[in-house]
Amino acid sequence: MNVFGIGLPEMALIMVVALLIFGPKKLPEVGRSLGKAIRGFQEASREFEGEFKREAENLEQVVKTLPSSESEKVAETNSENHATSSSQQG
Repeated sequence: MNVFGIGLPEMALIMVVALLIFGPKKLPEVGRSLGKAIRGFQEASREFEGEFKREAENLEQVVKTLPSSESEKVAETNSENHATSSSQQG
């Protein structure tokens, strides 16, 4: 079992420390809060991924509808912009 790069012994140690810190009455509440936070992060991640895919599909449709000479110009511009941004980052 490997969750977030943490194995079973590490997970057990974390649970024991959490039990000592929060106590047995507070631990379920902390667990629920942590679960809600992780769920919210996953939903935001899925939403971001969906938005990114929609924008990529829209861009592909725009490029497909352009005449071939225009498509080549767009591709050249994108590759030039990518090369410029890569050289500026490095």
